[in-house]
Amino acid sequence: MRNHRIAAIPADGIGPEVIGAGCEVLEALAKADGGFSLDIEWFNWGSDYYRRHGEMMPADGVERVKGFDAIYFGSVGDTDIPDDITLWGLRLAICQGLDQYANVRPTRLLPGISGPLRPALGGAINWLIVRENSEGEYAGVGGRAHHGLPLEVGMDVAVFTRGGIERIARFACEAAMGRSRRKLTVVTKSNAQRHGMVMWDQVCREVIRDYPKLDVDWMLVDAMTTRMVLDPGSIDTVLATNLHADILSDLASALGGSLGIGATGNINPERDVPSMFEPIHGSAFDLVGQGAANPIGAFWTASLMLEHLGEIKAAENLMRAIESVTGRDDAVLPRDLGGQAGTASVTQAVIEQLRQIYLNTVDS
Repeated sequence: MRNHRIAAIPADGIGPEVIGAGCEVLEALAKADGGFSLDIEWFNWGSDYYRRHGEMMPADGVERVKGFDAIYFGSVGDTDIPDDITLWGLRLAICQGLDQYANVRPTRLLPGISGPLRPALGGAINWLIVRENSEGEYAGVGGRAHHGLPLEVGMDVAVFTRGGIERIARFACEAAMGRSRRKLTVVTKSNAQRHGMVMWDQVCREVIRDYPKLDVDWMLVDAMTTRMVLDPGSIDTVLATNLHADILSDLASALGGSLGIGATGNINPERDVPSMFEPIHGSAFDLVGQGAANPIGAFWTASLMLEHLGEIKAAENLMRAIESVTGRDDAVLPRDLGGQAGTASVTQAVIEQLRQIYLNTVDS
């Protein structure tokens, strides 16, 4: 039997609730499948850890998770701790420490969920956004000086390297080639950002020459937001920088119905260290302890993680279960999707659907 070691880092806010639900689903799935097992180890790092120790995770935290096959991450952020401390102290520290340079975010309209575009455009949304995840506008290069004085200055420098652009462009091209439409949209802002983004365009074009079967077009990021709303069917795979893809992928999830269903993977394509998978919603402290958090994003994330681990059939079955639960006439939906179901009810509905899928597989 194949065994996969998973580092679960639930972190802040509703993170423990949705990652707990996700682990419950994963364990039920592994039991039903019978072909693999999961060894899940929990790491209680995050803002509560920071309050006790003055850091979001131990100094050797990245080293501790290196030996795992994947990382299952919740959410980071706290109402009482500055966001730059929580984000850079945990999530980005892991992403950059493990060189998870490719962030992938799928978006599609799940059955039974009415995104704002569904009445007019039906199921036209089926996107994969590829985000450069290690440099660009979020490189962390910059600083502040002259604190408290009239000439105080704060500076963030967007860093683009040839190697960084080449590898994410190649990853996006390969991802687009693996999809049926073989269509790639490259997002830029080189009309206004005259150095780094011009280099982005140049290097992307060089890489794209190696993929003559790809249908490639280019969009300025501001025009891309309009296209996502007005012509979603024209989009398939999208490549964008760290900042641009961060914003576009949140818009994508909203157009898909809710940030609560969004899933993402922070991928190290070389696979010599673990990749990290997380729902894209925030820590949502207004929902903590109410049992009302939407776990679907965590379930979709779990499917991405299983696919990365090579458990393709299990990943497909988990998505089938999710879609069966959201699409049936008596859909069990959380509040952000127009229903009244709590976290536990949605979790149990997905688990029960998984059991039915595997039971039907055995019977057939």
